[in-house]
Amino acid sequence: MRPPLPYPSVSAPARTLARDLPSLPPGTVVRLQGWVHRRRALATVTFLVLRDRTGLAQVVIRTPAGQDGVGHGAPDVPPEETTVEVTGTVTANPQAPGGVEITGLRDTGRGESGPVITPLTDPAETPPVELWRPALTAALPTLLDHAAVAWRHPAQKARWEVAAASLRGFRATLDAAGFTEICTPKLVGTATESGANVFPVDYFGRPAYLAQSPQFYKQQMVGVFERVYEVGPVFRAEPHDTVRHLAEYRSLDVELGFVRDHRDVLAVLRDVLAGMADAVRASGAAERLGVEVPKVPDQFPVLHFADALRLVGAPADEPDLAPEHERALGQWALAEHGSDFVAVEGYPMAKRPFYTHPEPVRPEQGSGQADGTGRARWSNSFDLLFRGLELVTGGQRLHRYADYVAAIEARGEDPVSYASYLEAFRHGMPPHGGFAIGLERWVARLVGAANVREVTPFPRDLHRLVP
Repeated sequence: MRPPLPYPSVSAPARTLARDLPSLPPGTVVRLQGWVHRRRALATVTFLVLRDRTGLAQVVIRTPAGQDGVGHGAPDVPPEETTVEVTGTVTANPQAPGGVEITGLRDTGRGESGPVITPLTDPAETPPVELWRPALTAALPTLLDHAAVAWRHPAQKARWEVAAASLRGFRATLDAAGFTEICTPKLVGTATESGANVFPVDYFGRPAYLAQSPQFYKQQMVGVFERVYEVGPVFRAEPHDTVRHLAEYRSLDVELGFVRDHRDVLAVLRDVLAGMADAVRASGAAERLGVEVPKVPDQFPVLHFADALRLVGAPADEPDLAPEHERALGQWALAEHGSDFVAVEGYPMAKRPFYTHPEPVRPEQGSGQADGTGRARWSNSFDLLFRGLELVTGGQRLHRYADYVAAIEARGEDPVSYASYLEAFRHGMPPHGGFAIGLERWVARLVGAANVREVTPFPRDLHRLVP
């Protein structure tokens, strides 16, 4: 490749982004920087499509014509994915991206020269996937093996832009509602949800674990700020090899004090999801992907767990909803309420963590309200299903110290093991509750991905620890 040509006798303009080109008047001299997305050589012209973080720009390089009037010699355009700088002139062309393209520079002393293309690195190797095609056609293992390059594809990149917009909406909604963002440890001394399915680590010669959730810490911080949230990774050593599970994922956690019951928590969840949906809509990423952003209803349709079992024809003693039950309930919510969402409340206490608040007696349940030990059967907790898939788990928590001691002892454990966690409850905690949204599940369901790994830049599962 020839050495880069020097700039012509014009002042180098500030960098222009691809998205800003349509707003510039024709004749404006611009300087673009990005990747060679596509190059296509014809007899007398070569088209270079440049990609930057905001979109695509078309650059037109004329091939010098010989005495016979035919172009001779292909212009020196670097290979695809090489990073380059291009200086040229904005020219109207309705067929180009955004209705404009970049053509040569005009110099009164020498007429017109072609756009100046300056490589910013060595020529790039041929990428493992064809990034210039409208859609990625490679198999998922190939995309995951070469994630650092595959995520450059505009459609793939837009999927994470949906996630980023969701995070902005999540934070903005909670900030406006008086919540405080917190950061909690990811190395912990005890398991949060149970003693199994945790990743043990050697912590300076002592046993420790990667945190399954920030649950204990966000509850304690309710005693400080009343309303808190966190965005962070959580780790689940669960042997699931499915399209909906990851060993590490991003959890959007919320906890709030002075609630009446789990319905107050559900109302906050509704506002949060509406804010996330609005932010995704405003970002334009979903529109570029051709996917529909859901309309979050003013109130979610709500079913009690016992009623949900009857609705899907499951046995009354079923302890949880199976994936086919969730799909059936999603179809019911859409048909009966026009909603992509449905909340199922009152899950069995036996399937919920020890800190879950029991449901008060429901007269219609009669003797079925209690289990065989006399304890409450149902809980003040819920799952929110989104398009037939569990997206959120939440509910009201216990807040009295004596109730925690009883709940822990009922599990056959010693409350002393939870001393640091229980200290907050010994010194006064308000009625409170919260929820957690799985970011990857939300994005996967929103964009219609068949596998949650499709929307996770570097997924961790049973088989994958690199890249």
